[in-house]
Amino acid sequence: MKELSLVLKFIPLAFTALLPVINPIGSALLFLALVPESDHRTKKLMARRIAWNTIWFLAIVQITGSYVLRFFGISLPVVQVAGGLVLATMGWVLLNKPDPEGNTSTPNRAFTEALRERIFYPLTFPITAGPGCIVVSLTLSAHASMPSLLDSALAHLGLFIGTVLACVIVYFSYAYADRIELKLSPSITQGVLRVISFILVCIGGEIMWTGIQNLLKTIS
Repeated sequence: MKELSLVLKFIPLAFTALLPVINPIGSALLFLALVPESDHRTKKLMARRIAWNTIWFLAIVQITGSYVLRFFGISLPVVQVAGGLVLATMGWVLLNKPDPEGNTSTPNRAFTEALRERIFYPLTFPITAGPGCIVVSLTLSAHASMPSLLDSALAHLGLFIGTVLACVIVYFSYAYADRIELKLSPSITQGVLRVISFILVCIGGEIMWTGIQNLLKTIS
C-alpha cells in the first residue's frame, strides 16, 4: 500500500509541473506555423511521433539528466542560459515569419520526408519540451531520488506516468490543432500566433535571465 501511495503521489506532481511548461495549446499553434502545408493525416502522424519523442526525452532527462550534466561539467544555470537563448531565437524567427499564402495542396513525398526530419528538432525540442521542461524534469528527478532504491524506482515510475499523461494532451492538441484553426479566421490565427511567438521570446529571455542570475551568485 505504501508503494502504491508513493507512485500515486508523484503522478499528479509530474503532470501539474510539466503541463504548464509544455503549454500544449500554445505549442500546437507553433507546430502549425512550422508545418503549414502538411495535410491532416501527416499532422496526426507527426503529433504521435512528437508525443512519443517527448515522453522518452523527458524520461531520459529524469533518469540520467543530472548524471550527464555532472559528467560534462555543465551546471543548471548554463542549461537555462543556452536553452533560453534557443527558445528566444525560435520565437523571434516565428514572430518575423511572413504570413502563409494559404497553399493547401497535398505535400509530395520529399516534402513529407523533410517534415519528418524536423520531428525531434525543433518540434520535440525546444518547441514541445524546451529548456524549461528540462529544468523541471531535473528538479522532479532530484525530488524523486530517495535513499531506498525501491522507493526511488517507484517515485520515478510515478514521474513517468505523469509525463505520459501530459504527452497524451500534447498529442490531441497537435493532432487536431488544424481542425480548431479552421474555425478561426486567418487574421485571428496569425494574430494569436504572433502573440504566442512574442511570449516565447519573453519566456526564453526570462529563462536566460534566471540562469544569468544564478551564475552571478556563484561569483559574488
